Amino acid sequence: MVEHLLASRMSRMKASEIRELLKLLDQPGIISFAGGIPDPDLFPADAFAEATAQALNAENRAHALQYSISEGHPPLRRWITQHMAELGVRCRPEQVLITSGSQQALDYLGKLFLSQNDTALVEWPTYMGALAAFNAYEPNFEQLNLQGNRAAGDYAKAAAEAGGRVKFAYLSSDFANPTGETLDLAGRERLLDLAEELDCPIIDDAAYQALRYDGEPVPPLLALEQARKGDLDACRVIHCGSFSKTLSPGVRMGWVVAAQPIISKMVLLKQASDLHTPTLNQVVICDVAERHFDSHVTMLRKVYARRRDRMLAALERHMPAGITWTRPEGGMFIWVTLPVHLNGDALLAEAVDSAKVAFVPGQAFFADGSGDNTIRLSFSCAKEDQAEEGIRRLGELLRAHV
Repeated sequence: MVEHLLASRMSRMKASEIRELLKLLDQPGIISFAGGIPDPDLFPADAFAEATAQALNAENRAHALQYSISEGHPPLRRWITQHMAELGVRCRPEQVLITSGSQQALDYLGKLFLSQNDTALVEWPTYMGALAAFNAYEPNFEQLNLQGNRAAGDYAKAAAEAGGRVKFAYLSSDFANPTGETLDLAGRERLLDLAEELDCPIIDDAAYQALRYDGEPVPPLLALEQARKGDLDACRVIHCGSFSKTLSPGVRMGWVVAAQPIISKMVLLKQASDLHTPTLNQVVICDVAERHFDSHVTMLRKVYARRRDRMLAALERHMPAGITWTRPEGGMFIWVTLPVHLNGDALLAEAVDSAKVAFVPGQAFFADGSGDNTIRLSFSCAKEDQAEEGIRRLGELLRAHV
């Protein structure tokens, strides 16, 4: 092998635990709460078929099958500016970059900002895909805790002692993966203040932002900062959006809205990486978004809200004492905290084998490897009585350990 030739960054890169876990779930009878994926039965397949046929007709096929500009399909970027305006963000098309899923945006942002031994501030727990994307650039991770009183100077000192500086704060401010929690308005204002003191960007991963089922919407971080500063080019928040949880993950379509100088640097990375996101996919999803986004998301909210409510009710009925869980206002996830003597990895093996239930152990979502007594449940694909039966089985298994 060529192990001795590999770059040092490869020692920090690991297979996605969720992707590996999904390979094990083809057994018959398994009720899976593991994959944080949209229900494929809810995809607007007819709309995609119609849009694809339109894109490939004699009039449009030459454009749809050709190379395109790195920034992205102009009509799609214009649609995103309108969508962002509805969220309170005033942006221009040149402040928008189309990416191959929001995961690509995270990789580009890690490459753009992180040098070896720099510090990324992340929540404990946080999205494991972000940890994987940033890990390639060999940073240190520090816990971003907006409920405490840790001062900016303390973050800066710790980063300097580790051999670098704080380069950004990363979070999902709405219905975070894995916890389902939402950062309140006061927390968002504190984060903006912290970023100003540290002179660093904020990466807001808004993959689930459209999937709110109840509660009052909170303005996006970028909208709040723009209200402070006026000009988006003066803002440090980088907003990462995605169609994966609303229209389709298979077309791999995400976007970044940020100050134009940041977008320009990301365009250079795009040109060096894959030149541009596939033109055909951009043309098709632009058509689907223009015609169906609002009505489709309205339907998703109703369906997923019912599934969330069923799972929460089942947890109330079947979980033994000493186990707690979050109550998300949107998204796809419920975060469960077990007694400290239980281990999520060990519990998963037993759950799949004896109870025929799957979930994601929580430890992989912690940058420091802690959190082994936590698990993530996804309700997005838990149809009809699956939530009730799966949670009943899981509760029965846990009762034997508590």
